[in-house]
Amino acid sequence: MAWNEPGGNRNDNDPWGTGGGRRGNDQGPPDLDEALKKGLEKLNRMLGGKGGNSGNSGGSSSGGSAGGFGAVIALAAILALGYVVFQSFYTVDEQERAVVLRFGEYSTTENPGLRFKVPLIDRVYKVGVTNVRTAQSSGQMLTMDENLVTVDLQVQYRVNNARDYVLNVRDSNEALSFATDSALRHEVGSSTLDEVLTEGRAELAIRVEQRLQSFLRDYGAGLEVVRVNVESTQPPSAVQDAFREVQRAREDEQRLKEEAETYRNRIVPEARGQAQRLIEEANAYLEEVVERARGESSRFTQLLEVYEIAPAVTRERMYIQAVEQVLANSSKIFIDTESSGNMMYLPLDRLMQGTGGSSSSSRSSGSSNQADIGMLTDQVLQELRSRQDTNIRRSR
Repeated sequence: MAWNEPGGNRNDNDPWGTGGGRRGNDQGPPDLDEALKKGLEKLNRMLGGKGGNSGNSGGSSSGGSAGGFGAVIALAAILALGYVVFQSFYTVDEQERAVVLRFGEYSTTENPGLRFKVPLIDRVYKVGVTNVRTAQSSGQMLTMDENLVTVDLQVQYRVNNARDYVLNVRDSNEALSFATDSALRHEVGSSTLDEVLTEGRAELAIRVEQRLQSFLRDYGAGLEVVRVNVESTQPPSAVQDAFREVQRAREDEQRLKEEAETYRNRIVPEARGQAQRLIEEANAYLEEVVERARGESSRFTQLLEVYEIAPAVTRERMYIQAVEQVLANSSKIFIDTESSGNMMYLPLDRLMQGTGGSSSSSRSSGSSNQADIGMLTDQVLQELRSRQDTNIRRSR
């Protein structure tokens, strides 16, 4: 049965230990002031003080009030000590570095892990140093040839020095924005409009990145530029159509250049090949003429030596060879006979046809001309003998 349940056996031992209570048989709720006072008295006794009694005289009541005030002070001291201990430790993540200021002056830069600081003296600034951040820049500016152009730029950067990032610049991100705008306008102002709009965009991004990194290094902002991307470069909207026409004309020019280059790559090797072939043929002809001349001179020298030994025989032999060469290139021969005084005609072409296909095949197959000349000579001698016999009969 509950302690304050009406009826039945009464249980006057309430949870506050008041026994019958201040009101005796009153079953109402306990007095909160009295419960708080008793709790403070117990806390005072735990801390070594003397607890008061509600039945004592007025002096005892004053001592109890003083003891309760001391307990409040002790409780506040415990809470303050717990807060100080709680504030003395902090954690630095893997992606961060902690810059510690002691009395407002730089003390140290802490690496990741559980760290200690002096409360109310040390101030800690945590800075992310591994994540890559992004900043955008856009605006209209003048080029070197005094044309307006709109450039959209993206800068990727990260913190490389946590101390400089916290201490040197009031707002590093704002300083980065100003430095980016300054570097971009300087590089665009040093370039022509054609370079900014066409093939110079990649080089523009590289130059802006280098100049921006130089500015940040001079500022001591503690930032490192990872990459600069030129997202778009456009002329003013009023002249965009004209610029598109110019761009198409340049594309046509580039296409024609590529076609001409392709034609050149096809024609030049052929011409070089033909030139090389002619050079090789000329060299071969040179070698042939030189070797033939050397052979002729050597043959003449040898023939001279033989002629000096036997002039008559050599002379006759040379005459026969000359006649063979002449007759070999002639198809018709006329012979002047001393006996009759008439010219004798020898149709060598018909005589050659009469020899049959064997002689033709033998010549086509590369047989020696000496055998053909011998055969033809025999036929000529036979023809001469037959005609000589005919003339003798007629003279008789």
